Amino acid sequence: MIRLQAKEYWRASRSHRHSLLFALPLLLTYELLEAMAPVRASGGVIRNGADVVLTGIFTWMLGPRGPLVFMALIIGAALWLIIRDRRAGPVRASLLAAMLGEAVVLALLFGVVVGTATVHLVGPLRSLAGGGGLDGGPLARLTLSLGAGLYEELLFRVVIVALLANGMRLLGLGRVGAGVIATIVGALLFSAFHYVGPFGEPLRLESFVFRTLAGLAFSGLYLTRGFGITAWTHALYDVAVLL
Repeated sequence: MIRLQAKEYWRASRSHRHSLLFALPLLLTYELLEAMAPVRASGGVIRNGADVVLTGIFTWMLGPRGPLVFMALIIGAALWLIIRDRRAGPVRASLLAAMLGEAVVLALLFGVVVGTATVHLVGPLRSLAGGGGLDGGPLARLTLSLGAGLYEELLFRVVIVALLANGMRLLGLGRVGAGVIATIVGALLFSAFHYVGPFGEPLRLESFVFRTLAGLAFSGLYLTRGFGITAWTHALYDVAVLL
């Protein structure tokens, strides 16, 4: 009976009706915090870098209306997938609560596992919680942590890894080989992303290796547990580190 319940939880928690609904509060809370208490650095307002990349594409194509169109597409697509998936069964609040508990446990374990692997590969890992010139204190860090969990997973796992894998398959590479290469390249890009721009961190080998391993771990988590739990795990880990 317990094994059957675990199997059902594993399957249902990856469904669109639970996984995407579970991720929506991250999006809404991040956008609400950005609207009510914008994150400031050096006198300007900043947003999560992956958010800027994704909305910037729509701004380039559509002008000032781009970010609004992007947000409408994201929410609209998520709601459409959730409603369509409800044919397979109802949304269960108890299952969403269990998913939050799983994400909390994974976030607590994440730094220990990836950090230990980094230490064995390259030596002691110094702090990843850089100040970055933020003026907003804990609230600003909370905002960016939630944005990282949502938008970095959306950009690097859902978009980049998928595009790379599908592109290599079009070139004739097998499904497994394309997936492995796309995951590794995606993890390297994910790590490098943290050192780009005026608020990027100083490049250090141990932190680059740590984030590359983190990218691999998040990709594995995304493939096995779905987007919602991966985004929440990432966000909660960043909250723990940055706060």
